[in-house]
Amino acid sequence: MTESTDAAARSVTNTTTAIRPRSIALVAVFAALIAVAAIVPGIPVGSVGVPITLQTLAVMLTGLCLGPLRGGLAVLLYLVIGFVGFPVFSKGQSGLGVLAGPSAGYLVAFLLAAVVVGFAATRVVRRRPAVWAPLFFVAAMLTSIVFVHGLGVLGMVLNADLSLANAFKADLVFYPGDVIKNLVAASAAAAVHRAFPDLLARRPR
Repeated sequence: MTESTDAAARSVTNTTTAIRPRSIALVAVFAALIAVAAIVPGIPVGSVGVPITLQTLAVMLTGLCLGPLRGGLAVLLYLVIGFVGFPVFSKGQSGLGVLAGPSAGYLVAFLLAAVVVGFAATRVVRRRPAVWAPLFFVAAMLTSIVFVHGLGVLGMVLNADLSLANAFKADLVFYPGDVIKNLVAASAAAAVHRAFPDLLARRPR
Protein backbone atom coordinates (compact mmCIF):
# COMPACT_ATOMS: atom_id res chain seq x y z
CA MET A 1 0.00 0.00 0.00
CA THR A 2 2.85 2.36 0.90
CA GLU A 3 4.74 1.61 -2.31
CA SER A 4 1.61 2.23 -4.35
CA THR A 5 1.00 5.54 -2.58
CA ASP A 6 4.61 6.63 -3.05
CA ALA A 7 4.45 5.76 -6.73
CA ALA A 8 1.27 7.76 -7.17
CA ALA A 9 2.80 10.73 -5.36
CA ARG A 10 5.89 10.58 -7.58
CA SER A 11 3.68 10.44 -10.66
CA VAL A 12 1.73 13.51 -9.58
CA THR A 13 4.94 15.37 -8.75
CA ASN A 14 6.48 14.51 -12.11
CA THR A 15 3.34 15.55 -13.97
CA THR A 16 3.13 18.84 -12.07
CA THR A 17 6.80 19.54 -12.76
CA ALA A 18 6.28 18.82 -16.44
CA ILE A 19 3.17 20.96 -16.73
CA ARG A 20 4.39 24.01 -14.81
CA PRO A 21 6.96 25.27 -17.37
CA ARG A 22 4.44 24.75 -20.16
CA SER A 23 1.80 26.74 -18.30
CA ILE A 24 4.25 29.56 -17.61
CA ALA A 25 5.20 29.64 -21.27
CA LEU A 26 1.55 29.71 -22.37
CA VAL A 27 0.75 32.55 -19.97
CA ALA A 28 3.69 34.56 -21.29
CA VAL A 29 2.87 33.87 -24.94
CA PHE A 30 -0.77 34.88 -24.60
CA ALA A 31 0.12 37.98 -22.57
CA ALA A 32 2.39 38.96 -25.46
CA LEU A 33 -0.44 38.25 -27.90
CA ILE A 34 -2.71 40.70 -26.07
CA ALA A 35 0.06 43.30 -26.07
CA VAL A 36 0.60 42.89 -29.82
CA ALA A 37 -3.16 43.20 -30.39
CA ALA A 38 -3.08 46.50 -28.51
CA ILE A 39 -0.15 47.80 -30.55
CA VAL A 40 -2.05 47.32 -33.81
CA PRO A 41 -3.55 50.78 -34.48
CA GLY A 42 -7.15 51.03 -33.35
CA ILE A 43 -10.04 52.61 -35.21
CA PRO A 44 -11.12 55.85 -33.51
CA VAL A 45 -14.88 56.10 -33.09
CA GLY A 46 -17.09 58.72 -31.49
CA SER A 47 -15.89 61.60 -29.37
CA VAL A 48 -15.13 59.70 -26.15
CA GLY A 49 -11.68 58.54 -27.24
CA VAL A 50 -12.09 54.77 -26.89
CA PRO A 51 -10.89 53.13 -30.16
CA ILE A 52 -11.90 49.80 -31.66
CA THR A 53 -8.92 47.47 -31.18
CA LEU A 54 -8.08 43.78 -31.47
CA GLN A 55 -7.57 43.49 -27.71
CA THR A 56 -10.97 41.96 -27.00
CA LEU A 57 -10.32 39.30 -29.64
CA ALA A 58 -6.99 38.44 -27.98
CA VAL A 59 -8.51 38.43 -24.49
CA MET A 60 -11.37 36.11 -25.50
CA LEU A 61 -8.99 33.83 -27.37
CA THR A 62 -6.75 33.69 -24.30
CA GLY A 63 -9.58 32.66 -22.00
CA LEU A 64 -11.04 30.17 -24.48
CA CYS A 65 -7.68 28.51 -25.04
CA LEU A 66 -6.14 28.57 -21.56
CA GLY A 67 -9.13 28.37 -19.23
CA PRO A 68 -9.88 30.56 -16.20
CA LEU A 69 -6.62 30.28 -14.23
CA ARG A 70 -3.97 30.52 -16.93
CA GLY A 71 -6.14 32.83 -19.03
CA GLY A 72 -6.66 35.16 -16.08
CA LEU A 73 -2.94 35.10 -15.28
CA ALA A 74 -2.05 35.96 -18.88
CA VAL A 75 -4.34 39.01 -18.83
CA LEU A 76 -3.09 39.98 -15.36
CA LEU A 77 0.51 39.78 -16.57
CA TYR A 78 -0.36 42.01 -19.54
CA LEU A 79 -2.03 44.57 -17.27
CA VAL A 80 0.84 44.59 -14.76
CA ILE A 81 3.37 45.11 -17.57
CA GLY A 82 1.35 48.08 -18.76
CA PHE A 83 0.79 49.54 -15.32
CA VAL A 84 4.51 49.52 -14.48
CA GLY A 85 5.29 51.62 -17.53
CA PHE A 86 5.60 49.54 -20.68
CA PRO A 87 3.55 51.02 -23.56
CA VAL A 88 1.38 47.96 -24.19
CA PHE A 89 -2.05 49.59 -23.95
CA SER A 90 -3.90 51.04 -26.92
CA LYS A 91 -2.37 54.22 -28.41
CA GLY A 92 0.93 53.26 -26.78
CA GLN A 93 -0.29 54.25 -23.35
CA SER A 94 1.10 52.92 -20.08
CA GLY A 95 1.05 53.52 -16.34
CA LEU A 96 -1.72 53.68 -13.78
CA GLY A 97 -2.96 56.91 -15.34
CA VAL A 98 -4.97 54.89 -17.86
CA LEU A 99 -7.33 53.99 -15.03
CA ALA A 100 -8.45 57.62 -15.05
CA GLY A 101 -9.24 57.52 -18.76
CA PRO A 102 -12.46 56.60 -20.59
CA SER A 103 -11.20 53.11 -21.48
CA ALA A 104 -10.47 52.14 -17.86
CA GLY A 105 -13.62 50.04 -17.54
CA TYR A 106 -12.70 47.99 -20.58
CA LEU A 107 -9.20 47.31 -19.25
CA VAL A 108 -10.50 46.16 -15.87
CA ALA A 109 -13.09 44.01 -17.63
CA PHE A 110 -10.42 42.14 -19.60
CA LEU A 111 -9.31 40.23 -16.51
CA LEU A 112 -12.84 39.25 -15.50
CA ALA A 113 -13.74 38.37 -19.08
CA ALA A 114 -10.79 36.01 -19.49
CA VAL A 115 -11.64 34.20 -16.25
CA VAL A 116 -15.36 33.90 -17.02
CA VAL A 117 -15.02 32.82 -20.64
CA GLY A 118 -12.19 30.49 -19.62
CA PHE A 119 -14.46 28.84 -17.08
CA ALA A 120 -17.09 28.40 -19.78
CA ALA A 121 -14.48 26.94 -22.13
CA THR A 122 -13.58 24.19 -19.67
CA ARG A 123 -17.22 23.12 -19.77
CA VAL A 124 -17.55 23.38 -23.54
CA VAL A 125 -14.56 21.14 -24.36
CA ARG A 126 -16.24 18.27 -22.54
CA ARG A 127 -18.77 18.18 -25.36
CA ARG A 128 -18.40 16.93 -28.91
CA PRO A 129 -15.93 18.92 -31.04
CA ALA A 130 -18.67 19.76 -33.56
CA VAL A 131 -20.33 22.15 -31.09
CA TRP A 132 -17.19 23.78 -29.71
CA ALA A 133 -17.09 26.82 -32.01
CA PRO A 134 -20.81 27.76 -31.65
CA LEU A 135 -20.71 27.38 -27.86
CA PHE A 136 -17.42 29.29 -27.64
CA PHE A 137 -19.05 32.10 -29.60
CA VAL A 138 -22.11 32.20 -27.32
CA ALA A 139 -19.87 32.22 -24.23
CA ALA A 140 -17.69 34.99 -25.66
CA MET A 141 -20.65 37.16 -26.64
CA LEU A 142 -22.37 36.81 -23.27
CA THR A 143 -19.12 37.58 -21.50
CA SER A 144 -18.55 40.60 -23.72
CA ILE A 145 -22.02 41.99 -23.14
CA VAL A 146 -22.07 41.50 -19.37
CA PHE A 147 -18.49 42.27 -18.41
CA VAL A 148 -16.64 44.10 -21.19
CA HIS A 149 -19.50 46.33 -22.28
CA GLY A 150 -20.98 46.60 -18.80
CA LEU A 151 -17.77 47.78 -17.15
CA GLY A 152 -16.86 49.78 -20.25
CA VAL A 153 -20.03 51.81 -19.90
CA LEU A 154 -19.40 52.27 -16.19
CA GLY A 155 -15.87 53.50 -16.91
CA MET A 156 -17.16 56.11 -19.34
CA VAL A 157 -19.74 57.27 -16.81
CA LEU A 158 -17.07 57.70 -14.12
CA ASN A 159 -14.17 59.01 -16.19
CA ALA A 160 -15.74 60.72 -19.20
CA ASP A 161 -18.52 62.54 -17.37
CA LEU A 162 -21.19 60.89 -19.50
CA SER A 163 -24.69 60.05 -18.39
CA LEU A 164 -25.53 56.37 -18.30
CA ALA A 165 -27.69 56.75 -21.40
CA ASN A 166 -24.96 58.55 -23.37
CA ALA A 167 -22.31 56.08 -22.25
CA PHE A 168 -24.53 53.21 -23.38
CA LYS A 169 -24.99 54.88 -26.78
CA ALA A 170 -21.24 55.44 -27.09
CA ASP A 171 -20.64 51.76 -26.32
CA LEU A 172 -23.10 50.49 -28.94
CA VAL A 173 -20.65 51.24 -31.73
CA PHE A 174 -18.40 48.42 -30.47
CA TYR A 175 -21.00 45.66 -30.81
CA PRO A 176 -20.66 44.90 -34.56
CA GLY A 177 -16.90 44.60 -34.22
CA ASP A 178 -17.24 42.40 -31.16
CA VAL A 179 -19.51 40.00 -33.04
CA ILE A 180 -16.86 39.58 -35.73
CA LYS A 181 -13.99 39.33 -33.24
CA ASN A 182 -15.81 36.76 -31.11
CA LEU A 183 -16.57 34.68 -34.21
CA VAL A 184 -12.87 34.69 -35.06
CA ALA A 185 -11.85 33.92 -31.46
CA ALA A 186 -14.36 31.05 -31.19
CA SER A 187 -13.28 29.49 -34.49
CA ALA A 188 -9.59 29.86 -33.66
CA ALA A 189 -10.04 28.42 -30.15
CA ALA A 190 -11.92 25.41 -31.52
CA ALA A 191 -9.09 24.79 -33.97
CA VAL A 192 -6.51 25.10 -31.19
CA HIS A 193 -8.33 22.58 -29.00
CA ARG A 194 -8.66 20.12 -31.88
CA ALA A 195 -4.91 20.38 -32.49
CA PHE A 196 -4.03 20.24 -28.76
CA PRO A 197 -6.78 18.21 -27.05
CA ASP A 198 -4.96 18.22 -23.71
CA LEU A 199 -4.73 22.01 -23.49
CA LEU A 200 -7.74 21.97 -21.15
CA ALA A 201 -8.62 18.91 -19.10
CA ARG A 202 -11.78 17.37 -20.48
CA ARG A 203 -13.72 14.21 -19.90
CA PRO A 204 -14.23 11.90 -22.91
CA ARG A 205 -17.75 11.68 -24.11
